[in-house]
Amino acid sequence: MNYRKVAHYLGIILLIEAALMFLPVAVGLIYREKQIVSFLITIGIVAAVGAILYKRKPKKNNLYSKEGYMIVGLAWLLMSAFGALPMFISGSVSNYIDAFFETVSGFTTTGSTILSDIESLPRCILFWRSFTHFIGGMGILVFVLAVIPRSEGSSIHIMKAEVPGPVVGKLVSKVTVTARILYGIYIGMTVLLIILLKIVGLPLFDSVISAFGTAGTGGFSVMNNSIEGYQNPAAEVIISIFMLLFGLNFNLYYLLLIKQWRSALKDEEMRWYLGIIAAATFIITLDLTVTRHPFGESVRYAFFQVTSIISTTGFSSVDYDLWPSITKAVLLVLMFIGGCTGSTGGGLKVQRTAVLIKNSLRSVRKAANPRRVETIKMNGRTLDETIVSGITGYFAMFMMIVALSVIIVALDGFDLTTTLTSVFTCINNVGPGFALVGPAGNFSDFSYLSKIVLSFNMLAGRLELIPIMMLFSKLGIASDS
Repeated sequence: MNYRKVAHYLGIILLIEAALMFLPVAVGLIYREKQIVSFLITIGIVAAVGAILYKRKPKKNNLYSKEGYMIVGLAWLLMSAFGALPMFISGSVSNYIDAFFETVSGFTTTGSTILSDIESLPRCILFWRSFTHFIGGMGILVFVLAVIPRSEGSSIHIMKAEVPGPVVGKLVSKVTVTARILYGIYIGMTVLLIILLKIVGLPLFDSVISAFGTAGTGGFSVMNNSIEGYQNPAAEVIISIFMLLFGLNFNLYYLLLIKQWRSALKDEEMRWYLGIIAAATFIITLDLTVTRHPFGESVRYAFFQVTSIISTTGFSSVDYDLWPSITKAVLLVLMFIGGCTGSTGGGLKVQRTAVLIKNSLRSVRKAANPRRVETIKMNGRTLDETIVSGITGYFAMFMMIVALSVIIVALDGFDLTTTLTSVFTCINNVGPGFALVGPAGNFSDFSYLSKIVLSFNMLAGRLELIPIMMLFSKLGIASDS
């Protein structure tokens, strides 16, 4: 393990976090808020620690998979730990565990909250709370790769460890250029969303915060009842469309930019994703039309909540916890599936879901005909069996963590729906669940132990298990040669 290299990278990341905190300071100055002091104190602490780590110049520049995973896991943990300080120091959140939970939820783009009166918070705190979504959406280490030249061999290990999905590749020959392309697309789409929301009547500050939550698929809002609070159907439709778009693989946007339209439109994962959205929207619309709302409202509510949940954004335009059981069952399934690989969305991912379904069907056919030889294909290409077994192993590890977390959280004594969906929504980075943690509720009543477990779930889900699991394991991963 190249510990000096790990420390050096962590120093860079913490220095960047300290620099990013000047943005909420600027917001606080605009609105003349005294809470900027909490940011200035935090900037001093983070910058000092970052400088100490940065000075540990590595004797060797080699960086392998094990170091890449360790850097990613430690970076997200440290950023959350230090990022919680402004909320705690300012008194916006009464204790550090709650502040840590809120910040982890922000950086991992989960959107679960312990706050009940969001609208009373200072603007600088609200900005930082949602800006963590924007930072975490594409990934802070992808940002580091975009702005700081690194050796290409080292960079790909970091990118693989942070970018969500079972397979990570480069858009172009250089990882640094790939990172810049991804961030360019990400920022461009976010700016466009801010402009559109401002045009349809949202205040500029609210447009920025809503755009951060949508782009990062995080879901923090400045309103206590999320997007529903604006009572703005045009804003709901725009946000719905962008939640869908941010749940797609960003590689597809690059293909569109270089005019490879056919390759983008033929992407199998995209077709699965859009097909699932269409089917879920149809089922929920039909149920809501029969039981609750006029057809037009049913379509709007259904499409908004389907795109919100499958993209793991977690915004709400209505209290869907009051909907019939069939609609909630559909939304629960969407929580597990999540967005596409290479998107800012969380969840199991559409590609993994498709492969698991195909592998299950193959197993059934093989049981009927043991001599049958059949491969699994995505986009017309045969998947290597190591990828298929890796996805199966990932799902098994995922379910084991879910089971253990549910048992621990159940010690709080809440009803089964609250307990189960609190774990489901955190590990899948969705935000709200059902019952006490539904869109009208929050996580404030959970014990400190449960909040720590759920924070671990959020980190594990965002980093796809391995990086964060390595921090709690002595086994590690063998280095690449």
